[in-house]
Order: sequence, then structure tokens, then C-alpha cells
Amino acid sequence: MALPHVADQPSIPIPAPVPLRELAPWAALFGLLFLLLVYFVGVEQGALSMFGGHYVHEFVHDARHLLAYPCH
Repeated sequence: MALPHVADQPSIPIPAPVPLRELAPWAALFGLLFLLLVYFVGVEQGALSMFGGHYVHEFVHDARHLLAYPCH
């Protein structure tokens, strides 16, 4: 049984690289969203609180412990 020649097999298209100019806005958006998430999980309480009460603290309480943030 003869092996098929490489030229006989269908070629897989190679995707073109995405220019950094097109990735930069998405990277900035997701970076800002990540920083906002870290703020709410790690800092949102006490003197720097954006919202009154402990609603945000209680909502992200287990995430604080999972990420080793001290909260009490």
C-alpha cells in the first residue's frame, strides 16, 4: 500500500496575523474591565467605598477569600 503524496492532501489555510493596531483597543477594554473587577473584589469597602452599605462586600465575600484578600 503506497502512502499518499504530501501534495495530494488538502492544505490547511494559515490565518493571517492580527495587527497590534487592531488588538490594542480590545486589550485596553479588557484591561479596564479586569481592573474594575479587581477593585470590586478587593477594595470596595470602607473609606474608598463607591456604594453605601455592605452589599458589594457580601456579594463578593467568597471571591475575596478565594483570592486571599483579607476582609475581616
